[in-house]
Amino acid sequence: MKRARIRVCVLLAAVWSAAALGATRIDCDQGWQFRIDPGQVGEASGWSKNIPADTKSVSVPHTWNIGEFHDYMGVAWYFRRFSMPPVLPGTHVALHFGATFYRARVWLNGVELGAHEGGFTAYAFDISSRLRESNVLAVRVDNRPGAETIPGYGARGTPEAWYDWWAYGGLVRDVWLTTTGPAWIRSQQIRSEQTAERARIRDRIFFQSDQQPPGAAVRVTAYDQDNHSVARATQPVAFRDGLADSTVLLDVPKPRLWSIDHPNMYRMDAELLDGHGKVLDTQSDTFGLRTVQILDRHLVLNGERVRLTGLARHADSPWEGLAETRGTMQRDFDDMKALHATLTRPVHYPQNPYILDYADRHGILLIPEIPVWQFDETQLASPKVQALARQQMQEMIEQAGNHPSIFAWSVANESATATPGGIAYFRMMRDFIRGIDPGRYVSYADDNLPKLVSAEQSAANDADFLMMNQYFGTWHGPASALVPALDQVNKLFPNKMVIISEFGYPGFFAKQPREADPERIKTLQEQMPLLAARDWIGGAIMWCYQDYKSRRNLWPGQSEGYVEHGVVDEARQRKPSYLVWKEMNAPAELEARWVLDANAAVTGFVGTVTPNSEQSLPYYSLHDYQLLWDLLDEKGKAVSGGNRVFGHLSRAEQVTGTLPPEAAGHSLHLVLKLLDPTGSVAAERGLEWPATR
Repeated sequence: MKRARIRVCVLLAAVWSAAALGATRIDCDQGWQFRIDPGQVGEASGWSKNIPADTKSVSVPHTWNIGEFHDYMGVAWYFRRFSMPPVLPGTHVALHFGATFYRARVWLNGVELGAHEGGFTAYAFDISSRLRESNVLAVRVDNRPGAETIPGYGARGTPEAWYDWWAYGGLVRDVWLTTTGPAWIRSQQIRSEQTAERARIRDRIFFQSDQQPPGAAVRVTAYDQDNHSVARATQPVAFRDGLADSTVLLDVPKPRLWSIDHPNMYRMDAELLDGHGKVLDTQSDTFGLRTVQILDRHLVLNGERVRLTGLARHADSPWEGLAETRGTMQRDFDDMKALHATLTRPVHYPQNPYILDYADRHGILLIPEIPVWQFDETQLASPKVQALARQQMQEMIEQAGNHPSIFAWSVANESATATPGGIAYFRMMRDFIRGIDPGRYVSYADDNLPKLVSAEQSAANDADFLMMNQYFGTWHGPASALVPALDQVNKLFPNKMVIISEFGYPGFFAKQPREADPERIKTLQEQMPLLAARDWIGGAIMWCYQDYKSRRNLWPGQSEGYVEHGVVDEARQRKPSYLVWKEMNAPAELEARWVLDANAAVTGFVGTVTPNSEQSLPYYSLHDYQLLWDLLDEKGKAVSGGNRVFGHLSRAEQVTGTLPPEAAGHSLHLVLKLLDPTGSVAAERGLEWPATR
């Protein structure tokens, strides 16, 4: 802990002893002290400026709701001492929190910097004038829900009912400082329109300054993923009352489009220049070029129709809870990508930036959501709730809006949207989002669509597309009611594309725990073909990847535990449904057979790869795939192999191979693998000789 603090101070001294040419980020994740405050005496006792006794040393990201205080709901405090050299004139220092769940108040040296409500988005404070040689940082966090918090009590059910995931209180994402000169770049908003021949990029850049430099200008440069400059522009920046924004237009010829199998990314570097051309600040953001459209009730990516599938995933594990590290996030999303995920919501709340970057780099479309979960009409009509929803949505869009993986925003889940207050809430949020991000679609997840008598009864009539949660076979009625329900939705909304935003099998409906996953498999195998048969269903998202901690939807007699709902358990151990879902969601089917001579001896093999059709879930065009085959003997030694590359795999294709003489008389194992352009396995099939039963 001590070593980390010394390292930061030395770094700050190095930064502030020279002219700042751009923002410098300093990690503040180490060296924290923590203490709960069940009696809420901390503020009156002076904890905002004097660290109390009996604190515990912790590192950030941190949640107190693992271990000793796993069920503690209330107030807790975090403290951090740090020393630093005098701040040079004109240096701007900001303190950043990646996320704090749920309400937070922040003090530096006993002076309150401000407060934040909402547990999944970042915020910052200017601390330039508050710094001393020796400093005490104090953060008061409260994780208790209420009827007007987001997430809050799911009052559409029983008043003061818990939402369906754990309230992990704490500093749940990184904390850091940034230092800049007297003028700096706050953010970039990168949007684009493109054809195959040209992309027109509109980069709106926001600035702030303590001194309002005369003659300022901004220079922006776009780079492709090979780090080649593809466009550049410079234009003046006019500050007013310390603020400025400037929109720069750039054209990129023959852009490399972002897609499922070719997630091409670009980088935009923005430089703020003074009147002499000196760089005052820099900022770099990644972005992608693609078009996402809904045409004739179909989802269309870069002019090609797609039907996508995936899983939702809670930010939850027994070892980290919501305070996830990169290792956990990467491990889970690598596993979800191995399950062929190309679409996810991904859950009820804004995501860690690492997950958004992962989706960008791996071709996964996202529909992020704010956690308005099972709110009743009174909650949706509350001015306080509406203001908080707008705040959380704006923060999410401003922080995540450059990601090409995001094609739509969701404003609620399973709430009273078939009421006048619910319709008004959705229209307000839709119009608000269009005002700040007009290029993306707006929807919400609804679990009552089949119960409507007319489309006008519901906010779904105003959504850009429908998101339908359906649990036929459990919550929503018998499994046999799914087809009539889908037919009713189609009749009510004949012009709307539908994404099945949740389906699956909650295990506590099973008579015994061991029967839960077999029932899940049955649900997947029976319902996926029914969804695929309906042309207007553009995607399906299974709920969910892993079992997660909750106070609801548990086995009888439990008041807390892990909801049995995933294809892996809370420890990420795979259930049989994992492999079933994996095979069902492959983008192509592989088959293989041996070729025999007149004496029934093996002379070779035939392998067939058949891409999914538009009548399948999932479906997307397969460009630049390759089929590999390896023939192994009984010792696993390769006796032959080969590959075939497909520029565009649009129909069934065959590959053949003959046995070399040295393979005669050996047991054989044939492995066929279809690889996508990134090298990931899209489908796999094995074949044994002699055949095994």
